[in-house]
Amino acid sequence: MKNKEVKVAVKTPWYGSYGDKPRHLEYKDCSLYDAIYETSQNYPNIVAYNYFGVEKTYKEFNDEIIECARSFKSIGIKEKDVVTICMPNTPEGVIAFYAINMIGAVANMVHPLSSENEIKYYLNVSDSVALIAIDIAWEKIEKIIMETKVKKTIIVSVKDSMPTALGLAYYVTKGRKVKRPEANGKILYWKDFIKIGRNYLQDCNVHLKGEATAVILYSGGTTGTPKGIVLTNLNFNALALQGITACGGLEPGDSILAIMPIFHGFGLGICIHTVMYLGGKAILQPQFSAKTFDKLLTKYRPNIIAGVPTLYEALLKNKRMDNVDLSFLKIVISGGDSLSISLKKKVDTFLKEHNAKVQVREGYGLTECVTGTCLIPADEYREGSIGIPYPDTYYKIVKPNTHTEVEYGVDGEICLSGLTVMSEYLKEPKETAHTLQVHEDGLTWLHTGDLGCMDKDGWVYFKQRLKRMIISSGYSIYPQHIENIIDSHPDVLMSTVIGVDHPYKVQVIKAFVVLKNGVELTDEIKDSIYKHCEKNIASYSMPYEFEYRDSLPKTLVGKVAYTKLMEEENKKKENN
Repeated sequence: MKNKEVKVAVKTPWYGSYGDKPRHLEYKDCSLYDAIYETSQNYPNIVAYNYFGVEKTYKEFNDEIIECARSFKSIGIKEKDVVTICMPNTPEGVIAFYAINMIGAVANMVHPLSSENEIKYYLNVSDSVALIAIDIAWEKIEKIIMETKVKKTIIVSVKDSMPTALGLAYYVTKGRKVKRPEANGKILYWKDFIKIGRNYLQDCNVHLKGEATAVILYSGGTTGTPKGIVLTNLNFNALALQGITACGGLEPGDSILAIMPIFHGFGLGICIHTVMYLGGKAILQPQFSAKTFDKLLTKYRPNIIAGVPTLYEALLKNKRMDNVDLSFLKIVISGGDSLSISLKKKVDTFLKEHNAKVQVREGYGLTECVTGTCLIPADEYREGSIGIPYPDTYYKIVKPNTHTEVEYGVDGEICLSGLTVMSEYLKEPKETAHTLQVHEDGLTWLHTGDLGCMDKDGWVYFKQRLKRMIISSGYSIYPQHIENIIDSHPDVLMSTVIGVDHPYKVQVIKAFVVLKNGVELTDEIKDSIYKHCEKNIASYSMPYEFEYRDSLPKTLVGKVAYTKLMEEENKKKENN
């Protein structure tokens, strides 16, 4: 359907009395920092974040950002420079993120559990000149940092912002085992880094506009290799305003359990920027454990929970949740992977039994548009639907690899257009042109590579990924990337990987490996291949199991028939 023909449900919080015409919102043409600065002026005494009980108001948070920005300027970071943040959810990571934006630089967000070669790739493809990293990642960084353009590395520990007693306990149990570098001209520790900027008295704010590049996040793109997704200030500010409007009923002071990580679009876009745009409180969690989820809920009583389906599976299995009152919840969002109809029903029943007056609301989106662009309304649901588009966001369904729209209810490729769509894939013009296409209506449409349909009221239904992608605990894993690494081992002829169902992670990776002719399968060979993978593959993408075979099934055109391998695994499961 063309944009002018898009129809949406009338009874939704963000369309209200506008009938079948989507509401247009007015967006701030400013930097991410300027948006948060405005929040700090409007709500100076509201708590911005909580980190293990340490709380900072928006005034204090803004002061921390300015202090960090001065330190960046003091070590020579300039406008448009790229600074990599390789951090979990800690105050330092969030402060640095906005400070980088304040001085007009670009934040390159990297998973701390990435392999050393992946970290090197992310640093080099982005031309990063500085790095802020959690200390547990140093052992990998140390091996590759000299092969990058990074001039300054700032080391942070998760204990740095903790209460003193808790920080000491962390050091005694875990921290003292972490390998750390000696401080020198190129390596600084966070507290020393902050001190450097105290003599820098010039104004650091360059007041970027909405169109300026703000963030680089990473995803697999459409070819299965890691891609830098270039996102602007407007992308994030539009997401924040659209998300707040779509959620409905939120107000300054509301809190979110910030479990989703800041190197993920969901975590950075929703749990941090949207919440802080609103004037809410982010309860920062650097590491999440399903076993302690009940304690987090009872201790902090968050108004918002946003997580992947596995989070809600863990919630249902936690026996200590039996008598927990959840009446404090205003919104529960599931994203990052498909929420099955049966799981949604179970979660909704669970919420009702625990006095929550909300349903779990599934959203849909991609890192290529920061995160969510579609959401189930607060008080309505259509079975199997992922909801309706955000304000100023258009969806249409086309025949795969064309611009031809299909009829209502007919499956095709999901395409979307709007203010949150990325600028480009970093240094990948062909990949960008394949994914971002100008259609006959004159709009640029993001071809998602996902299969779905839309009903006549504008509700969207996700069916499956056209791209061969595996989702494990909410992370997108691209088989081709894993296979390329396994195949690079000198004793491997070929490999293929598939996703195998897992009770908690949804799927885990299983690798099928064929050795080169003449190579005998021994324990030493197995160990060598495993260590090769461990060095080059992020821990969350690491194969759960390796199966060695003399050959792999093929299609008629000679490609590996990975679908047959999936069928074999399913039969094994049925027989067991």
